Amino acid sequence: MDVNNLSVEQQAIVEVLKGVYDPEIPVNIWDMGFIYDITVDNQLVYILMTLTAPNCPVAETLPIEVEDRVKQLPFVKDVAVDITFEPIWTMDNMSEAAKLELGFL
Repeated sequence: MDVNNLSVEQQAIVEVLKGVYDPEIPVNIWDMGFIYDITVDNQLVYILMTLTAPNCPVAETLPIEVEDRVKQLPFVKDVAVDITFEPIWTMDNMSEAAKLELGFL
């Protein structure tokens, strides 16, 4: 997702997601490239995201944290978070900042 093409609401959601971390990775889930889609329809938000692997230890808790954090935005009434592994996550999903932070650059 290109942050420059997002609505004001989507940009606000991205800012919230930049505060959410996989506890095993010192980079936020946005910069890790875990977020595939953010849809805002009236006050309902749909987030499609992935994880590094299907057996990721936070597969149960991270989507709940995303939902809880996004629900705190004043324009959000409800949030649905779906996990997908299509396409699979690769390091190519990561932002340059994330690659630098993790020593891949």
